[in-house]
Amino acid sequence: MPFYYKLGEIPQKRHTQFRQPDGSLYAEQLVGTLGFSGVSSLLYHINPPTKISRIDEPVPFKPKVAEGIKLAPHHLRTLNLEVTGTDYLDARKTVMLNNDVDISICNPSEREMNYYYKNAASDEVVFVHDGSGDLLTQMGRIPFKPGDYLVIPRTVIHKFRFDEGQTRLLIIESHSPVETPRRYRNHFGQLLEHSPFCERDMRPPVELVTETEKGEYRVQIKKEGYLHQYYYEFSPFDAVGWDGYFFPYAFSIYDFEPITGRVHQPPPVHQTFEAHNFVICSFVPRLFDYHPLAIPAPYNHSNVDSDEVLYYVEGDFMSRKGVDRASFTVHPGGIPHGPHPGTVEASIGKKETHEYAVMIDTFKPLHLTEYAVDLMDKNYPMSWSEDHPTNGPRAADMMD
Repeated sequence: MPFYYKLGEIPQKRHTQFRQPDGSLYAEQLVGTLGFSGVSSLLYHINPPTKISRIDEPVPFKPKVAEGIKLAPHHLRTLNLEVTGTDYLDARKTVMLNNDVDISICNPSEREMNYYYKNAASDEVVFVHDGSGDLLTQMGRIPFKPGDYLVIPRTVIHKFRFDEGQTRLLIIESHSPVETPRRYRNHFGQLLEHSPFCERDMRPPVELVTETEKGEYRVQIKKEGYLHQYYYEFSPFDAVGWDGYFFPYAFSIYDFEPITGRVHQPPPVHQTFEAHNFVICSFVPRLFDYHPLAIPAPYNHSNVDSDEVLYYVEGDFMSRKGVDRASFTVHPGGIPHGPHPGTVEASIGKKETHEYAVMIDTFKPLHLTEYAVDLMDKNYPMSWSEDHPTNGPRAADMMD
């Protein structure tokens, strides 16, 4: 994170005595990246975070990659999956992955987790498609609503509390730090004036959640394909204060300000986050290109060195027919893709678009999982043919 934040009570100077009401010392914990050279925060706990009561056997937690998938465009339909599992981890279903990123859907039925969760190896970006509630973390509470990206750095212990109603989440698990785009930051880390969002759009925790009651508390820690089962006699939410640059935050897709031009702008103008070997972009309502001969629809393009994933959120998707909200389209590197037949001419003269989508561009090939195979629209690779059903006069009526 490029800005400093503080919450709760902390001593005037770091690494100095900070005592509890009974005279004992609070337990100081530095949470930092890149050894001692990256961003960090200092937390002050009632109990030493190292005081484990027991560790149970690890539980396997790794998706299986599908074999024999053709090199072709893919369309995954997930809208009708109202529930994908019970609790937050059980409901997390990975649909594609590579060595840099895992992409999952998660539609849990349970309202609140009865355990705590820590990803010890990856940052997580949770996009809230449907639902609202609170992200509860050891660094405080973050209320969330539809359209929010929840950026949770690795090792931050957290749990979700969902409100009543449908919960639909897109989870992007990054095996490297998730950052704002470098071209929108100065060398101090501050977002520049031409950035499509700024620090005031980011919502850090609003208040600490300090739990002091003794008992048995389970933390499931994800690492190397397992959920490791840790137990404590006190809550991991026992911090009384912290400060620094390393913390979870929310950012709404509705606060992303689009960059437009006289002619069609390339996808990087929609970039919201970056990590090693992939980026995350936000497509939001915007005015179309204003050159008198502009073609608003995107041009055909070949992904020479990247795979392109689009997750459709809301709206009328100008260049694509036959997809609905909560669909994924996957266009792998090595083959061209572009607008469906008829959409280029239809876009001419249009003044604006009202679509929302999340795009993930990876610079290494993605692999579909066995779970994703059952979601595939087998006819999608042929959907650029003029006589394909989705390109007929009643294509809108055939969307499901």
